[in-house]
Amino acid sequence: MASQGKPVLYGYFRSSCSWRVRIAFALKGIEYDQVPINLVKDGGQQLTDQYKTVNPMQQVPAVTIDGITLSQSLAIIQYIDETRPGPRLLPADVQQRAQVRMISDLIASGIQPLQNIYVIQKIGEEKVQWAQHFINKGFKALESILKQTSGTYCFGNEISMADVCLVPQVYNAERFKVDLDQYPTIKRINQTLMELEAFKGTHPSCQPDTPDDLRA
Repeated sequence: MASQGKPVLYGYFRSSCSWRVRIAFALKGIEYDQVPINLVKDGGQQLTDQYKTVNPMQQVPAVTIDGITLSQSLAIIQYIDETRPGPRLLPADVQQRAQVRMISDLIASGIQPLQNIYVIQKIGEEKVQWAQHFINKGFKALESILKQTSGTYCFGNEISMADVCLVPQVYNAERFKVDLDQYPTIKRINQTLMELEAFKGTHPSCQPDTPDDLRA
């Protein structure tokens, strides 16, 4: 059972959307409990009536926090940022904040949904080619944008919500054998971020529900 008072994350070890929330919690130094929702076991535990009461969309992640339940990773991250101390994940400047949201949405809405587990299962045998096509399409746009906005990280020299979205998406690209050498800016930023504990410690290879054969 989850500890009273802590946020509770309903997620899946390899879900990039769940990983985003884990990273945000880590960057903010927030302790939380996890309830694993296996997206493939028993036909998908997210499809049970029990989980539907947590998230009617039957997706992960969902987070119970401060007496409410939130779904959709960017909404969760922005709530955490607005209610918890620690490093800002969205800039104070309104134009900079809009640019960080643009990058985040490009990944979270324009790339990731086209190669999530539900879509891939529907595609069948062509799933790798499908995923590669849409990741490459999105990464071409993202590379162009990051060449203009990046410093050390996606937007300047401070970690932001854009970085929280980038790392899980690069992990997905690697899973589907996308050639990251085509995207030097994306590759550089990802390598820099993966040196940080908030990103390493939340990696899919070291979660409570990570299968033994996938553990680092």
